[in-house]
Amino acid sequence: MSTNTTTSPKRTIIALTNPKSSSNVGGTMRAAGCYDAQKVVYSGDRFNRAVRLAADTQKVHEIVPLEHYEDLLTALEPGMKLVCIDLIEGAIPLPNFEHPDNAMYLFGPEDGTIKQQVINKADAVVYVPTIGCMNLAASVNVVLYDKLAKSQVHELNNELIKQSRDKNNKIKVKALKYKKNMIKEAKKREQSENKIEK
Repeated sequence: MSTNTTTSPKRTIIALTNPKSSSNVGGTMRAAGCYDAQKVVYSGDRFNRAVRLAADTQKVHEIVPLEHYEDLLTALEPGMKLVCIDLIEGAIPLPNFEHPDNAMYLFGPEDGTIKQQVINKADAVVYVPTIGCMNLAASVNVVLYDKLAKSQVHELNNELIKQSRDKNNKIKVKALKYKKNMIKEAKKREQSENKIEK
């Protein structure tokens, strides 16, 4: 949709089409914080009621802005791709989708779908291949996790674990065999990727 590439690297916006559930609002905000989305935007008036009741237990709203737009397409930043997520005929299955670095992921409402005129403007239309329709917040989590999983090689990172876990969780993996196997697998993947690049 957009050809301007002035946006800073790897920006993610979550856009919600007239959502209604306070639990989905809270779940979406928490996902935005966990997966480093820069902002959550929404349309419609049902969300205003849900925002007052939203279960943002991690206080993500202090870090990730939550903004209302009459037209979600006006929230699209220069250089950002529009990716619509919904059960739309002809959509790309999420496992086959290559995420752009800069994207606004626009999700349909819990009890409807994204309008055809918005779908027509999308750079990509993607669906999560489940049996039945997933909850909105669950869909946001799955899509953002898929982007994270496909975007980088992940190494064992105890500092990230310490920062992210609950304060009551002090458990450590003691099984050296498990750790050695994980390190060995990570090295194999890295060597394999290096061979492919050459």
